[in-house]
Amino acid sequence: MPGIPDLDLRRLDEGPSERAAFLAALRRAARDVGFFTLSGHGIPPAQIVETQALARRFFALTHSEKQAVAMIRSPHFRGYTQAGREITRGAPDWREQFDIGAERPALARSPGDPAWTRLQGPNLWPAALPELPVGLLRWQEAVTEVGIRLLRAFAEALGQAEDVFAPIYAGAPNQHIKIIRYPGRDGTGGDQGVGAHKDSGFLTLLVQDGQGGLEVEGPEGWIPVAPAEGRFVVNVGELLELASNGYLRATVHRVVTPPAGRDRLSVAFFLGARHDATVPLLTLPPSLAGEARGPASDPDNPLFHEVGRNTLKGRLRSHPDVAARHYGDLLPTGAA
Repeated sequence: MPGIPDLDLRRLDEGPSERAAFLAALRRAARDVGFFTLSGHGIPPAQIVETQALARRFFALTHSEKQAVAMIRSPHFRGYTQAGREITRGAPDWREQFDIGAERPALARSPGDPAWTRLQGPNLWPAALPELPVGLLRWQEAVTEVGIRLLRAFAEALGQAEDVFAPIYAGAPNQHIKIIRYPGRDGTGGDQGVGAHKDSGFLTLLVQDGQGGLEVEGPEGWIPVAPAEGRFVVNVGELLELASNGYLRATVHRVVTPPAGRDRLSVAFFLGARHDATVPLLTLPPSLAGEARGPASDPDNPLFHEVGRNTLKGRLRSHPDVAARHYGDLLPTGAA
């Protein structure tokens, strides 16, 4: 798989020398490329296949069945988005998708509470597919375990205690699943499956079907990430970039629309911190601290250490229709 390292998570448990070698490879992959494929994660192949099949069944629902759980109905940014309705860098993404998070009740709110407290709340589930919540919440639980294991490994690779990030995710991590179908070019208004962007959480773990399209920005251009059966594609998010003072950097990536007559299915899981948390700045060992470049600065997309503020900022930009319906009080001033 040219340009994208391939790591085996089983090496963590194969003795001190293998563990050290894995942590070095993890640190190198995350710093040099920002993406890697992961095997040895322990999730049975049958569960991956079942989750992908479940996603296919959702997208096979009728338009009215999917619209009954449209995201515009949710102040928590949960539910279905039809192709062309999510925005990345000002342009429409030609993918249809269904978003869920942890199944938690909406928070009781008082005047003056931060706007991000509106983000927590129940998912929307289509009545026509009762097996969907069972399968996706089971998937969420399994992939969260893998994500936290990786996050602990990242902490150790950065010279920290394994549980250094636990205070900002324990109890209520931000668990976000997005099942996605990219229609072929004959059914879209352009070739932007999803525009060039970075992910905002700790880590993203993605499974793809056999259709390519994911590309990672490298120093010499775009690097395709070929599908690999049974493996996750993993990438670093902005929370790790902030915490490591830019030693690790979230990598820009995109998805190109499939050819005419083809589509592409993916299941993405985003692991993030609690909304009420503030991202710490880690004290790295001198050998690493000297190579930290500081977090990337983008005037059009500033990064905040306050997790809820950062998350809400991204949601408002990506889903302007939901923002207009449920967060209109924030839009005149652009506050987040």
